[in-house]
Amino acid sequence: MTRLVTIEQLLEKPVCMMSGEEFVLLLQNAEKGTAKVPAEVVPEKHYEHGIAGIAKIFGCSIPTANRIKKSGVIDPAITQVARKIVVDVELALELAKKAGGFASIRK
Repeated sequence: MTRLVTIEQLLEKPVCMMSGEEFVLLLQNAEKGTAKVPAEVVPEKHYEHGIAGIAKIFGCSIPTANRIKKSGVIDPAITQVARKIVVDVELALELAKKAGGFASIRK
Protein backbone atom coordinates (compact mmCIF):
# COMPACT_ATOMS: atom_id res chain seq x y z
CA MET A 1 0.00 0.00 0.00
CA THR A 2 1.52 3.28 -1.10
CA ARG A 3 0.63 6.49 0.54
CA LEU A 4 0.94 9.86 -1.19
CA VAL A 5 2.95 12.36 0.77
CA THR A 6 3.33 15.99 -0.22
CA ILE A 7 6.53 17.96 0.13
CA GLU A 8 4.84 20.25 2.66
CA GLN A 9 4.07 17.24 4.86
CA LEU A 10 7.67 16.06 4.57
CA LEU A 11 8.97 19.48 5.55
CA GLU A 12 6.91 19.36 8.74
CA LYS A 13 7.99 15.82 9.62
CA PRO A 14 11.13 15.39 11.78
CA VAL A 15 14.05 13.79 9.94
CA CYS A 16 14.38 11.02 12.52
CA MET A 17 10.79 9.95 11.76
CA MET A 18 11.26 9.80 7.96
CA SER A 19 11.83 6.63 6.02
CA GLY A 20 14.80 6.50 3.67
CA GLU A 21 12.54 6.96 0.66
CA GLU A 22 10.93 10.07 2.15
CA PHE A 23 14.31 11.56 3.00
CA VAL A 24 15.67 10.96 -0.52
CA LEU A 25 12.51 12.49 -2.02
CA LEU A 26 12.95 15.56 0.17
CA LEU A 27 16.62 15.92 -0.82
CA GLN A 28 15.84 15.60 -4.53
CA ASN A 29 13.16 18.25 -4.24
CA ALA A 30 15.52 20.56 -2.36
CA GLU A 31 18.10 20.31 -5.16
CA LYS A 32 15.51 21.33 -7.74
CA GLY A 33 14.31 24.27 -5.69
CA THR A 34 17.66 25.92 -5.12
CA ALA A 35 18.68 28.24 -7.90
CA LYS A 36 22.38 28.48 -8.40
CA VAL A 37 23.32 32.14 -8.38
CA PRO A 38 26.94 32.97 -9.13
CA ALA A 39 28.61 34.59 -6.17
CA GLU A 40 29.87 38.11 -6.69
CA VAL A 41 33.62 38.34 -6.26
CA VAL A 42 34.61 41.23 -4.05
CA PRO A 43 38.29 42.14 -4.14
CA GLU A 44 39.96 42.21 -0.76
CA LYS A 45 41.29 45.49 0.52
CA HIS A 46 44.92 45.57 1.56
CA TYR A 47 45.98 47.81 4.40
CA GLU A 48 49.28 48.84 5.92
CA HIS A 49 49.77 50.39 9.32
CA GLY A 50 51.88 53.33 10.38
CA ILE A 51 54.69 55.27 8.76
CA ALA A 52 56.58 52.00 8.33
CA GLY A 53 53.63 50.74 6.28
CA ILE A 54 53.83 53.78 4.01
CA ALA A 55 57.56 53.16 3.63
CA LYS A 56 56.83 49.55 2.71
CA ILE A 57 54.19 50.54 0.12
CA PHE A 58 56.47 52.96 -1.70
CA GLY A 59 59.77 51.20 -1.02
CA CYS A 60 61.35 54.21 0.64
CA SER A 61 62.90 55.17 3.96
CA ILE A 62 60.85 56.12 7.00
CA PRO A 63 61.81 59.84 6.80
CA THR A 64 60.69 59.88 3.14
CA ALA A 65 57.46 58.09 4.10
CA ASN A 66 56.89 60.79 6.71
CA ARG A 67 57.36 63.49 4.04
CA ILE A 68 54.93 61.66 1.73
CA LYS A 69 52.31 61.59 4.50
CA LYS A 70 52.84 65.26 5.36
CA SER A 71 52.60 66.29 1.69
CA GLY A 72 48.89 65.43 1.65
CA VAL A 73 49.08 63.59 -1.69
CA ILE A 74 47.77 60.33 -0.21
CA ASP A 75 45.49 61.85 2.46
CA PRO A 76 42.29 60.23 1.08
CA ALA A 77 43.96 56.82 1.51
CA ILE A 78 44.92 57.49 5.13
CA THR A 79 42.69 56.98 8.15
CA GLN A 80 44.21 58.28 11.35
CA VAL A 81 42.78 58.21 14.85
CA ALA A 82 45.16 59.71 17.40
CA ARG A 83 48.48 57.97 16.70
CA LYS A 84 47.05 54.99 14.79
CA ILE A 85 47.54 55.23 11.02
CA VAL A 86 45.88 52.86 8.53
CA VAL A 87 46.64 53.18 4.81
CA ASP A 88 44.59 51.69 1.95
CA VAL A 89 47.40 50.36 -0.26
CA GLU A 90 45.60 50.37 -3.64
CA LEU A 91 44.18 53.86 -3.14
CA ALA A 92 47.54 55.24 -1.98
CA LEU A 93 49.30 53.85 -5.06
CA GLU A 94 46.57 55.18 -7.36
CA LEU A 95 46.75 58.65 -5.80
CA ALA A 96 50.55 58.68 -6.08
CA LYS A 97 50.29 57.68 -9.73
CA LYS A 98 47.79 60.49 -10.43
CA ALA A 99 50.03 62.99 -8.65
CA GLY A 100 52.90 62.02 -10.92
CA GLY A 101 55.15 60.61 -8.25
CA PHE A 102 56.71 62.43 -5.36
CA ALA A 103 59.28 64.61 -7.11
CA SER A 104 57.72 67.71 -5.56
CA ILE A 105 58.20 66.31 -2.06
CA ARG A 106 61.98 65.98 -2.24
CA LYS A 107 63.91 68.95 -0.97
